[in-house]
Amino acid sequence: MHSLSAIFQPILAVLRGDEDVLPSFSHGVHPQEHRAQTENLPIQRAPFGKTYILPLGQHIGAPAKPVVAVGDKVERGTLIAQAGAFVSTALHAPVTGWVKAIEPRRIPSGQLQNAIEIEADPYASQRLPTKAAIPWQNLSLDDFIQHIQNAGIVGLGGAAFPSHVKYALPDGVKIKTIIINGAECEPYLTNDHRLMLERPEATLQGAEIIRQKLQADAVIIGVELNKAHALDALNQVIKAHHYQHITAKALRVKYPQGAEKMLIKSLLDVEVPVNHIPRDIGVLVNNVGTAVAIADYFEFGLPLIERIVTVSGSGVSRPANLIVPIGTRVRELLDFCGGLTDNIKEIVMGGPMMGTPITSLDVPILKGSSGILAFTAVETHKPKEYACIHCGRCLDACPHFLNPARLAKLAKYQAYGEMAKLHAMDCVECGACTFACPSGIPIAHLIRVGKHEIRAKK
Repeated sequence: MHSLSAIFQPILAVLRGDEDVLPSFSHGVHPQEHRAQTENLPIQRAPFGKTYILPLGQHIGAPAKPVVAVGDKVERGTLIAQAGAFVSTALHAPVTGWVKAIEPRRIPSGQLQNAIEIEADPYASQRLPTKAAIPWQNLSLDDFIQHIQNAGIVGLGGAAFPSHVKYALPDGVKIKTIIINGAECEPYLTNDHRLMLERPEATLQGAEIIRQKLQADAVIIGVELNKAHALDALNQVIKAHHYQHITAKALRVKYPQGAEKMLIKSLLDVEVPVNHIPRDIGVLVNNVGTAVAIADYFEFGLPLIERIVTVSGSGVSRPANLIVPIGTRVRELLDFCGGLTDNIKEIVMGGPMMGTPITSLDVPILKGSSGILAFTAVETHKPKEYACIHCGRCLDACPHFLNPARLAKLAKYQAYGEMAKLHAMDCVECGACTFACPSGIPIAHLIRVGKHEIRAKK
């Protein structure tokens, strides 16, 4: 049970100037938040477009396999591709229309990938058919896992890892604590913030479904304190609905607070050992959006065919938080937001720290696309690169206690074996090292290239 004093205690802590009492992790950085453009903008629905591009591999694992052919009529929410393996997930039609093509299409990374292109029916209402709630309480864990895979649900924080794989626990493994990630530590992005603020009931319902199916002891929702209104909304629902096993906790504002292992350290004061994953210590982490997607699927029969995307940056005329059908072209979102300013230099999919610059406005929104950011020359200015001065700021920034400068140097000299010995693969490419570097060295990029080569050699 949560009293009002418990709800507002974290806020009072900041007002008193003792935010340091809030839980966090060691190291990290404090980039400017740039949230003011969208944090107070309610979620709205983007208009439906003419065509949609659905890549078959927009999740970690094997690509999905089409179950439709060119020319087929599809209804919104119907299956168009089934999971290609266990570590894979299904794909559904985001709109009612016709299958226009099944062939390679450009994805945000710039690569070509097989995709299903759907031409929307201009006369369709695009309303989902009413479906009865799915009685998840009666499902076995195996059936629950199958439902999640068939619904196409993945981690919506950006990685797009198939959610059902996390729930398939090896024999003898017990999940004690489920953490719902509401940190949203990337600058500019506010879609999780708005989701918690506007749909706290669905957030908590999804969290409780996961808890009960995995028979976990507790759920903790971690929310950075710059989302105090969202934290308050969650706590009010927890109190009103008597969620005895769920707590919402405030976190210190610091990047990368939302990284899985950092969140576990902040909330539980436990470290995930090297070469291990959270379930090895009895913890499972899901994004806020994933919890809501699970609630919507079991309540309304809604598979993952849309997500919330923050459109922001100084190069956008009208920033917004939008409900976007998967497969929508970036161009259509930007047009809806008033178009781009004349001095635009770069469009980034995701956040500014870990996002991917895109080379075409015709690439689609994917399941893992949390934001579209349009930047001008001011934000994209690349500092002149100087020699490393061995100041150690990248060491102080790295949340995994690596030596980023040394790893970057080894990558530059193609000493990939040495990189592997120094635990380069533990780097999560958060970009904190690059942000902290006074010499303008693209440390995270160099390490990313080195990791790619290490994987290729294996």
